[in-house]
Formats: sequence, C-alpha cells, structure tokens
Amino acid sequence: MSASIKNKAFSNMLWRFMERSGAQAVAFIVQIVLARLLAPEAFGIIAIVTVFINILQVFIDSGMGNALIQKKNADDLDFSSVFYFNMTVCIVLYGLMFAAAPFIADFYSMPDLTPVVRVLSLMLIISGVRNIQQAYVSRNLMFKRFFYSTLIGTVLAAVVGITMAYKGFGVWAVVGQQLTHSASAALILWITVKWRPKLMFSLERLKGLFSFGWKLLVSALIDTVYTNLRKMIIGKLYTASDLAFYDRAAHFPRFIVFNINTSIDSVLLPTMSAEQDDKSRVRAMTRRAIKSSTYLMMPCMVGLAVCAEPVVRLILTEKWLPCVPFLRIFCFTYAFYPIHTANLNAIKAIGRSDLFLKLEILKKIVGLIAIVSTMWISVLAMAYSALAVSVLSQLINSWPNKKLLKYSYLDQFKDMLPQITLSLGMGAVVYCVSFIGFGDIPTLLIQIPLGGVLYIAGSKLFKIDSFEYLFSMIKGFLRRK
Repeated sequence: MSASIKNKAFSNMLWRFMERSGAQAVAFIVQIVLARLLAPEAFGIIAIVTVFINILQVFIDSGMGNALIQKKNADDLDFSSVFYFNMTVCIVLYGLMFAAAPFIADFYSMPDLTPVVRVLSLMLIISGVRNIQQAYVSRNLMFKRFFYSTLIGTVLAAVVGITMAYKGFGVWAVVGQQLTHSASAALILWITVKWRPKLMFSLERLKGLFSFGWKLLVSALIDTVYTNLRKMIIGKLYTASDLAFYDRAAHFPRFIVFNINTSIDSVLLPTMSAEQDDKSRVRAMTRRAIKSSTYLMMPCMVGLAVCAEPVVRLILTEKWLPCVPFLRIFCFTYAFYPIHTANLNAIKAIGRSDLFLKLEILKKIVGLIAIVSTMWISVLAMAYSALAVSVLSQLINSWPNKKLLKYSYLDQFKDMLPQITLSLGMGAVVYCVSFIGFGDIPTLLIQIPLGGVLYIAGSKLFKIDSFEYLFSMIKGFLRRK
C-alpha cells in the first residue's frame, strides 16, 4: 500500500473515529440519564418500534449507497438518480409504517404504540435526505464533515431528550431525542457538503448501480431482519422489561465496538475499492484492519465483561442489574466484529456482491436454527445462541478470502492471537480486584487504570505489532496537524 493512500486512509479513519466517539459518548451519557429517569418499560417500547424502522431503513441505507462508493467513475448523474429514487422509496416506506402502526400496536397488545410508531417513523424520510450525502462524503474520503454534523446533532438531541424527560414526557423523551438527532445531523451535513442533486435522472444508470447494489441490499435486509428478530420475539413472548434488559445490555459493548468498527468500516470500503484490481493490496489492508481493530476492541470487551456488575450498578442503578449476564455475553459476541467487517469489506470491494449475498443467506440459516431452538427456553438462552452464531459466522465470512486473497481464517486467527492472549491475561488480573471487597467506585478506579497499564506494558514487552503501528500512525497524524 502506498504511503499516500495509507496516510489518507488513516487520517480519515481517525476523523471518523473522533466523530463516532464524540457523538456516541454524548449519546451514551444521554441514554444513562434517561435510563435513570425513565422506567425500563419505556425503553422496551422504543426497542419494539426501532425494530421495524431498522428493517425498513435497510432499503434506504444499503445497496445503492454502497454501489455509488464502489463504482469507479460515479458522477452527478449517478448520485442524482439515486437521490430521487431513494426519496421516493422513503416516502412510500413512511406511508407503510403510518398505515401499519395500529396493527403493530395490536400485535404487541400496546394501544399507545400507534402514535409512537407514526412519529418515530419520520426518521425514514430524514434518512432519504441524508443518505446520498453520506455516500458522497464516504466516496471522497471527507470524513471531517461527519465529525461536525454528527457531534452537533447529538448535542442538540441530548438537550431535547433530557429536557423532555425532566418535564415528564416519558417515552416521548426518547422519541424526541432520536428525531432531533437524525434531523439536525442531516441538516448540518446538507449545509456543509457542497453536493446537491441536479435536475437529471437516468434509469439506465440506476439499473447499472442496482445490478451491484441489490445483492448488498438483500444481504443487509436479511442481516437486519435476523438481528432484530430476537428483539421481536422477546417483545412478543416475554415482557417489555425483559426486552429492555436485553437491549440495554447491548448498548454498552455496542458503544465501544461500533465507534471503532464504524470508523474502520467507513474508510475501508472506499479505500479497498480504489485498489480493487490489486489483490495483494486488498489483502494487506484486510490484514491490517483485523490486527489493528482487534488490538483496540479486545481489551475493551474483556475489561467491560469483568467489570460489568459495578458498571451497571453505578451507572444505571440497581433496577438494571438483570442486564449484567446479557452484557457479559454481548461483550464476547461483539469482540470479534473486526473479522466480520474486514472480510466482508474485502469481498464487496472486489465486486463480489453475489458471494456476499450467499454468505448472508448461509449465516442466517444457521442463526434461525439457533433462534428457533432457544426462543421457548429463556431470553438468556437466546443471548447465548447469538454468541454461538457469531463464532460460526467468523468462519463463514472468512472462507471466501482463503481463495480470493490467499488469507485463510487460520492466518487471520494467528494475526489476532497476540491481542486475544494479552487481553485475557489483563482481564484475569483485573477481575481479581473485585474480590478485595471495595465499593463500586473504588473498585472501578483501580480496575480501569490497572487494565490500561497492563495492556500497554504487555504490548511493549511482547512487541505487539499493532501497538507499534498505531502509535507511529498517530504520531504522524499529530505531526501533520
């Protein structure tokens, strides 16, 4: 990989990481405040609604946007055609949600769900405005724009959500917070990004993009339906509180993992796509992404798992303690997301969306078997099944790259092994602190810095490659600034 491409990719990854970290940090704090002010049932209601919105969101966010990023010579005609197509889809989807709201409420035996569905579904239309701007930013590696739009939008949403919660609006505080975030981020991105849709449309161009994008869209749809299926079932078979504990537990590891994973994912696809004709470079990028992201994610997930109980009790209060077992399971489920992201991006970048779709179908067949086998047992059993499926999915996602890139799962696991071993060793030492018998705050004040010192010291002692790489890249980034 040339130095200029590497530096540009790393610089954009840092901007994306800062954007995600800043925005998610603010959003995370807001969610903590709201969780302390509102009952778990309120979050269970929102979780039910967002299941349906997330599924429909796939038709807006997936497929065509990725096709624009992957296409070598995408121009204004391509972008404008997709913009008008997406806006039409958004309006139709919102109409469907508006009409379906009473039926969703009846299905879950929650009459008050109807207005929540109709108002929160406005996010679908907002996404239509924002989606192509995001594709333009990603294609041109202008991730600094995301930093401003997302961070400002998150702060404004925080003010709205917390104010409404204190005023006693209940579940509507969460609705207001999410809508404000989506609308303000879209508006700021629209103002800061110069691209505007032109009065032009080409059905022929749309067909060309669709030939690549539809497979990714179907893949994303399958993945989103599957990902949200557990929540749909929990909301129906169990209580809103059970769903809230399950969903809230995922927020902690997701906050950490998605900041890192989204930063790498956003930059990796356009960077790999630019080098798609050189398989050795794509392989090098895939390998570096797996090693670096595992180095960052693994200690965070292990550390959070061993500190789960005091973290939940201190941040969310005693009423949320039932989510601790789920939190620990999700930490290990999300810990290996880098291997999924890197392998799938490599497959997309070299234009094998057909293979991408086949992998998704295979993984979801395995996942559905796991869901059906555990849904009648307990919510905890369903969480364990998600962990098992995540492990099997690593093997499935990496399998094609053994041939495409000459980079097998065994090679990938060897690249991750030093980070995994060091993280587990650090976690074992940190966990022992909990037996001293201190309160939650003193325990965490010892565990967190101790874990960080042990991990960094171990990285230097054992000469972990990713530590040296990330340290040198950050120094170079700061020197240029």
